[in-house]
Amino acid sequence: MNTTLAKAIAAGRQQHQDRNVTFYRLQDPGQASALANLLQQHPAISVFDELQAQLTELMKLRHPSERFTDIQLQELAAAHLGNTAPEEYGVWVYYPWSAKVVHLLDEAEFIELRTSRNQQKITSQQRDLLQTKKIGVIGLSVGQSVALALAIERLCGELRIADFDRLDLSNMNRIRTGVHNIGVLKTVLVAREIAEIDPFLSVVCYDEGITDENIHQFLTEGGKLDILVEECDGLDVKILARQHARSLGIPVLMDTSDRGMVDVERFDVQPDLPILHGRVPETLTPAAVRSMQGPARMALVDSIVDFSSLSSKMQYSLQEIGKSITTWPQLASAVMLGGAAIGHVCRELSLGGDIESGRYYVDLEQIFKQIK
Repeated sequence: MNTTLAKAIAAGRQQHQDRNVTFYRLQDPGQASALANLLQQHPAISVFDELQAQLTELMKLRHPSERFTDIQLQELAAAHLGNTAPEEYGVWVYYPWSAKVVHLLDEAEFIELRTSRNQQKITSQQRDLLQTKKIGVIGLSVGQSVALALAIERLCGELRIADFDRLDLSNMNRIRTGVHNIGVLKTVLVAREIAEIDPFLSVVCYDEGITDENIHQFLTEGGKLDILVEECDGLDVKILARQHARSLGIPVLMDTSDRGMVDVERFDVQPDLPILHGRVPETLTPAAVRSMQGPARMALVDSIVDFSSLSSKMQYSLQEIGKSITTWPQLASAVMLGGAAIGHVCRELSLGGDIESGRYYVDLEQIFKQIK
């Protein structure tokens, strides 16, 4: 292999782990110097400064009944800056994986402006309450759509995400990302995308996935989760996560990407609720699940999802596993619908909504069924 190409490939693989941004506030001389040094040492970094547009939009937001001219908005923005130089206002955010530095409003004003078009479906008071919430997502295929819905709508202040897997090309039938990310950890992909949407949202990654050793930490470290979203393939982790969540009084949500089914287990208000609504024995342990082979594992899957309630296409697909396909199918439209549905339930639960334990369906095939 060409030596130059080999070095470039090695450097690219080393950067595959980057997922944290760096903030530079130039009113601090030390941070101003650090940013200057960064740009000097890495001249290929692209700098994006659209702070003025953010300021004028902020002024417009804060005077909703007024109709300002462009000049008046510029004057309001200048008055808002006062004696602060434009380059010293707000924060400069460095994204190492894309070699970009972006000038943004600082956290409070950024959140105010970025969530302004949620009003009044989500009020300012509700936004502030949601900011205090912690939500965990296990499994980042379907879970990527969930995590992005939570982040874009800003339904929490902290996201904990867990997955040990790396992106495969076949994942890209339902995971929105670029081909240059093949081989990158799914946790890294999600953390990066959220940082590019909202660098102030806290994202905690568990790159090793969920294990017996870290499940309690995932649910409690830094404060107990308010909601757990379980979207993993591992049957043992499904049991493990629910056992621990129930003991801690954390509600568990799951989307199956078939018939728009959303499963809700309100362990926060029903501490004695049977796991998976009693579909699996209470005595079943994660270790026992790991030892299950073929027919026994499929029987457990049937107990959890109920094959008879699946769509006809999914039922046929399950019969084809190991014959014409290697695993069950998931379509992008269904995964995105699941992200939206889980986002809705998370928002309502976090704001005190009365959603009961059970299984709910947003079955698009049924809703749009042809009328004959």
